[in-house]
Amino acid sequence: MNAVLLIHAASTWAMAGLIWFVQLVHYPLFARVGAAGFVEYERLHCRRTTWVVAPLMLAELASAAWLALAPSSPAPVAVAWLGLALVVALWLSTALVQAPLHGRLSQGYDDRTAQKLTTSNWFRTLAWSVRGLIALWCLA
Repeated sequence: MNAVLLIHAASTWAMAGLIWFVQLVHYPLFARVGAAGFVEYERLHCRRTTWVVAPLMLAELASAAWLALAPSSPAPVAVAWLGLALVVALWLSTALVQAPLHGRLSQGYDDRTAQKLTTSNWFRTLAWSVRGLIALWCLA
């Protein structure tokens, strides 16, 4: 089995599992942290989350690009390109939507901002789920 395919599948499925946990467990619990400690909580949340997701997202991006540019999977090349396009969309969504919302929450808890974060995160949740299916297709 190709090492790039394994890295691709492992990093994608790690992110898919993590984003479902964040969407169903972590973000809904923001409202229960309490106003007094929320700013510190959010600051630590962002710092610690970055240490977990950054290596996975970088591995996923690099392996998705490799599979699109140097196809080594039994799946059609178009599937690899679709996977790479979803990775780019996920990075853009993270940088342009979720990161600024976390920035606002780091100033203090706000129900509307937290709700926007949860609602907008459904795109990433579904996109990483589709990416997981693509990773399996590339392995098949």
